[in-house]
Amino acid sequence: MTSEDQRRDANGNKSADGSADGARRDEEAVSRFVERFAADMTEAGMQRTASRVFAALLSSDDASMTSAELSEQLRISPAAVSGAVRYLTQVSMVGRERDPGSRRDRYRLHHQLWYNTFAQRDSILTRWENTLRDGAETLGRDTPAGARVAETVEFFEFLQQELLALMDRWKDHQETRRAAEAGGGG
Repeated sequence: MTSEDQRRDANGNKSADGSADGARRDEEAVSRFVERFAADMTEAGMQRTASRVFAALLSSDDASMTSAELSEQLRISPAAVSGAVRYLTQVSMVGRERDPGSRRDRYRLHHQLWYNTFAQRDSILTRWENTLRDGAETLGRDTPAGARVAETVEFFEFLQQELLALMDRWKDHQETRRAAEAGGGG
């Protein structure tokens, strides 16, 4: 069964949200969720259209859609989809693949998206720490600016340690949940 077939309901009708059984979903409620989550991400600093495309992909059962499907669901132009996908690809939130036997690109959320996103932050924090540590020395730790930058370094060191511990706990949590599900406990 192809991914195209998987997005069709029992009557062979294609679902706009990429789900195999669009009849089970309240499409209006899904649309409200997509727009609400996109607004939350936009408020946090992400580009508006990229937020909408990301939320639409997140709400799709197979976490992937074509440009045409995204354009239709979000009522935006293919050019807007292209720009949003370019941004989401640059920040490693979405990948591009081809439908088998087709020339159409399919945009897919990366597996373990949130884990990988936060894991990448670890290297960014390390870079920031190193630059800020140099800045604190350059400014002089005994100056108000140097002390402020040194405290920022301390905060990022703390944040990085906590983030690494949190990521380890998340892996343990997932393993425990999967084991419970495999054993019928879930």
